[in-house]
Amino acid sequence: MTNKLLSKDDGSPYAWARLAVSLALMTISGCSMYAVVVVLPAVQAEFGVARADASLPYALTMVGFGLGGLFMGRLADRFGVMVPVLIGALSLGLGFAAAGMAGNIWIFSLAHGLLIGLFGSSAMFAPLIADTSHWFTRRRGIAVAICASGNYLAGAIWPPVVNHFVAIHGWRNTYEGIALFCIVTVSVLALFLHRRPPVVATDASSAASISSSRPFGFSPAVAQSLLCVAGVACCVAMSMPQVHIVAYCGDLGYGVARGAEMLSVMLGFGIVSRLLSGMICDRIGGLRTLLLGSALQGIALLLFLPFDGLVSLFVISALFGLFQGGIVPSYAIIIREYFPSREAGARVGTVLMFTLLGMALGGWMSGKIFDITGSYHAAFINGTAWNLLNITIAVTLLRRAGRSRAGVKGAVAGVAL
Repeated sequence: MTNKLLSKDDGSPYAWARLAVSLALMTISGCSMYAVVVVLPAVQAEFGVARADASLPYALTMVGFGLGGLFMGRLADRFGVMVPVLIGALSLGLGFAAAGMAGNIWIFSLAHGLLIGLFGSSAMFAPLIADTSHWFTRRRGIAVAICASGNYLAGAIWPPVVNHFVAIHGWRNTYEGIALFCIVTVSVLALFLHRRPPVVATDASSAASISSSRPFGFSPAVAQSLLCVAGVACCVAMSMPQVHIVAYCGDLGYGVARGAEMLSVMLGFGIVSRLLSGMICDRIGGLRTLLLGSALQGIALLLFLPFDGLVSLFVISALFGLFQGGIVPSYAIIIREYFPSREAGARVGTVLMFTLLGMALGGWMSGKIFDITGSYHAAFINGTAWNLLNITIAVTLLRRAGRSRAGVKGAVAGVAL
């Protein structure tokens, strides 16, 4: 008989209030991903660099974002999530201030990669998602989705705000303003996270034990590696429109402002997607949710190829956001479903790190393809190919999970007899 004990704080007012604070923190820290996308054309023009070089700050931000998540996650496990969030507040402030004073693209890129990514925004992604998963059990899918939607809420809010202030005050003064805003608001909100998460009893059933020792019928190392490759692949595809839609609209003659609005629409619909995916995840599981989102993301990517009118681009951007928003949070749910709960923090941090590395690789790769070909057509095809790799892995894991589950039931029945 399964001994499944829920945290006493599952669904409590405090748990939901804590989730609201985590959502706010992720939304504020999300400026690290989207401010640099909006200022990309201005930075490229001022420093006189190629599109691939101008895409480097975003790529380094995402690399630092991912790598820092491992360190910040361990820090949160030892001292509580408030400590890394406070470190992140200081680092975001220093990073945006340093980037705003940069004299060349290399200093600008290092400020993004080290301060803004590695020690800044990384403290408010994987650690907050892992922390949220400890406060919910029955509603874990929707709770994690709400927390993760902060990234997309940031995408809906920050691009038009940054574009507005860049048009009035320039990108350097805008960066200095972001630095002050981040260090003040994040520091204050971090104080609400001083309480450590409750201890949640693990599922001690024989089925859970056998399944978690051989996730998908693979060794844990192989299963984790496949999820990491899938994370890279899906996010290389995901990053193409997210990183380059502003520049793409500028190249088509629609202007940077229209591109910023398009990015805002894309990520606004991403919020809806993450919430819906969270509810779906609680019903059909993380793996099926991953496959569903990946298939729909591939369809949206293909639609960018034949349609480049202003209205059609707004519609496709909305569809792209609606289709792909639930992909990344589903990895955290998959880890909780197929691996031992005591390993969740490290494994969630690792897989999310690879999704962020995929965003970094895809952002840079799309810029490089543009420099070589002179258009984004080949970049969209490249993204579609990576998306097919992700779908292939998801289908493989889903098929093996079904066979593994049948084997586990047989093993448990044999033990019972």
